[in-house]
Amino acid sequence: MKFDIYCDECFPDLLTSGNPQAQYVIIGSLWLPSEKRAVYKTAIHTLRDQHKVGGEIKSRKVSPSKLDFYKELIDFYVDQGTDLRFRAIAIDHSKVDIAGRNQNSAELSFYKFYYQMLHHWLGANNSYSIFCDYQTNQHPDRLTELKKILGNANPLAEFPVVQWVRSKESVLTQLSDVLTGLTSAKLNATTTVGSAKHELLTHFESRLERTIGPTGVTAQKFNLFQINLDGGW
Repeated sequence: MKFDIYCDECFPDLLTSGNPQAQYVIIGSLWLPSEKRAVYKTAIHTLRDQHKVGGEIKSRKVSPSKLDFYKELIDFYVDQGTDLRFRAIAIDHSKVDIAGRNQNSAELSFYKFYYQMLHHWLGANNSYSIFCDYQTNQHPDRLTELKKILGNANPLAEFPVVQWVRSKESVLTQLSDVLTGLTSAKLNATTTVGSAKHELLTHFESRLERTIGPTGVTAQKFNLFQINLDGGW
């Protein structure tokens, strides 16, 4: 079966910052059958037209005037059942050994976590097209390496596409941004009670019928891998 994966991230700068503003780096991904790509894109565009919401859809753009739109966007995501899934990895930046385990490269460390986020949800005999939110890297071949490593670790799967996409050109990447941003907001406690974003976060948890937090790898609709970097059992 063919799948699309649309990826986004929150607070990647925590791996290099001398003045961190949060605890967790979040890398998120939206998974869907490739055959439903066009249907989902049309549905999101229609919803945006109905609410007269222009520009990019992003978690940082949630406001009182757009709250109803974002709530309906969350409803759309939830109502698709397991045909539309979300998986994220949460990394405590203070426990990342960049010098000792990552060749003193925060960028290399970041893509190792990208791999961890993707790898454990990949299945044999499937084809995955992976679209990563555009970033400027010191090493220009990061996605080429990621594709190679994913292929080596999953020889029975195919990866025809692992490429950059600019979020302004992809509403599915934008939906991934919203879900990743809400996950980050919960784990990093960055919302204020009474704010539009806090209300949207509450709505998201209500629709999921669970609090946003770590899950087991088999959780299908919403999956959060809080990686343990302390070692041990």
